[in-house]
Amino acid sequence: MVKVITPSRLHIALIDMNASLGRVDGGAGIALESPNIVISAEKSEKAEVAASSSIAPDIVGHAARSAKIMEKKYGACARIHIEKAYKPHVGLGSGTQTRLAVASAINKLYRLGLSVREMAIAVQRGGTSGIGVTAFEKGGFILDGGHRFLDKKDFLPSSLARAPPPPIILRHDFPDWDIVIATPDMESIYRKNEADHFQIFCPVPLNEVRSLSHVVLMKMLPALFEADARAFGDSINDIQKLGFKRREIELRHPIVKKIMKEMLRSGAYGAGMSSFGPTVYGIADDADEVRKAVQELLERSVGGEVKVVRAANKVAKVI
Repeated sequence: MVKVITPSRLHIALIDMNASLGRVDGGAGIALESPNIVISAEKSEKAEVAASSSIAPDIVGHAARSAKIMEKKYGACARIHIEKAYKPHVGLGSGTQTRLAVASAINKLYRLGLSVREMAIAVQRGGTSGIGVTAFEKGGFILDGGHRFLDKKDFLPSSLARAPPPPIILRHDFPDWDIVIATPDMESIYRKNEADHFQIFCPVPLNEVRSLSHVVLMKMLPALFEADARAFGDSINDIQKLGFKRREIELRHPIVKKIMKEMLRSGAYGAGMSSFGPTVYGIADDADEVRKAVQELLERSVGGEVKVVRAANKVAKVI
């Protein structure tokens, strides 16, 4: 029997959705200690997945597809039980974590000796962003270098892209700061809807890509290395107004912007939307005050969940 406990992740931004230099995507993100995907696995004669009714069907679907791929590609069959999962399509990377959890469990059961990158390629993750794959493999703050546009040929989300995971430019332990994450109850944007938005908004104007790259290089990364929460938060605020991230936010219900404003009003240094959302996150010293303020806002409006977490600076657990 093997058990796997994954992190989740915040996706801060896709950096270059213009591709004028011959590369596309590029991303920054942070691995989170929770929420988690937890699966257990044992050898069997055919691929099987079991889960309680509380586990979302899309999570079960990801697990089943990963198990089938491992069976077909490596002849390694397992009975998978999904013990714990979080809501899919909310900007926390559940699809990648589920698929890698299943592949990693089977890899361990059968002693296949596969690297995380090899497993990610096999189960078709990392085609746009490398943040989820590296969050599973190493944790921490992650910056990836995107894909050659010649290889990828189009602007596509990870769920539809078939490129291998991008090279990792930087992986660094994230400081021990409180991170408030708020997930309002609302419709998700994924797969075809997500792909349509990539086609509508890309290529993003080059001047915005340059401005975003400037913020990442000369504000976000120095703040990370100097453990300056205020400057790091300010870089998050800047990013919400630029590039593909600005357009992602514009697609969302007004409550997303209201949550970000409430986080800043109640003491967060910076607030942003993770991936296509709707999850919003904030970097704060007085996280409890921020959490209470945002929870009250959600209770008065659309409903949802707010919690305080820390970054995960370690690999996913394979027990």
